[in-house]
Amino acid sequence: MSKVKTKILVVDDEINVGKSIRQAILSENFTIDTALSGEEALKKDEKEKYDMIITDLMMPGISGLDLLKTIRQERPETIVIMVTGYPTIKTAVQAIKIGAFDYISKPFTPNELRSLVQRAIKLARNRKDKKEDVLQPEMPSDLFIMKGHTWVRKERELLVTMGVVFDFLKSIRKITGIEIIDENKNIFQGEVCARILDEDNNFHRIWSPVTGRVVRVNEKLKEDVSLIKKDPYKKGWLLRIESTNLDEDLINLSDSLDKP
Repeated sequence: MSKVKTKILVVDDEINVGKSIRQAILSENFTIDTALSGEEALKKDEKEKYDMIITDLMMPGISGLDLLKTIRQERPETIVIMVTGYPTIKTAVQAIKIGAFDYISKPFTPNELRSLVQRAIKLARNRKDKKEDVLQPEMPSDLFIMKGHTWVRKERELLVTMGVVFDFLKSIRKITGIEIIDENKNIFQGEVCARILDEDNNFHRIWSPVTGRVVRVNEKLKEDVSLIKKDPYKKGWLLRIESTNLDEDLINLSDSLDKP
């Protein structure tokens, strides 16, 4: 009996970019089609009902964000991954709030894209099969979250603590290491602030939920990376940040009570 393949649509108005993305994720487990516009993507999706759509964010006509909104209305179970450049990271963060699974910013490596695709498929299958971890830590009610990615908690004035939500962590089977941005570095909302390494030597990017200066790094987490899964909302925190744009940043995040 043949295994059902995951159907993926790659959407980019630059044909060579679409081809390179397709080449990066080629697998016997996938069937991969391409489209050169949001309009073409909607026509193909109406016929094929894709499991995953990987789309450029900025395109003429129907943009990646418009495509996401339409797909979320018609088939919310579809995984949508946005491809973005630095100038549109803020829009990519907004796409997460609307319902994109994740985004990947240029430049990225084929391995980073493959890791993201595999993580998305694993999480989607677990949800479909209703497989949940036995010990799932409860998310505190005082957090703001980038859905499926990171959380932030106000401490005092403009000081915030941030970490990774358990939904993200449970999609990685075994975490073997972590790289975290250095103290006194400036970070913008949506930029990479850390990378998690798994047992297959895949790196998973962690996005900062706020803009500001890093004032403290959780050194204990570097010594014992298991803390990030054991206690993600307390001892497993990543960074303390002196925010510079907090009110505006929080607009792009969700309340933890609205986490589904």
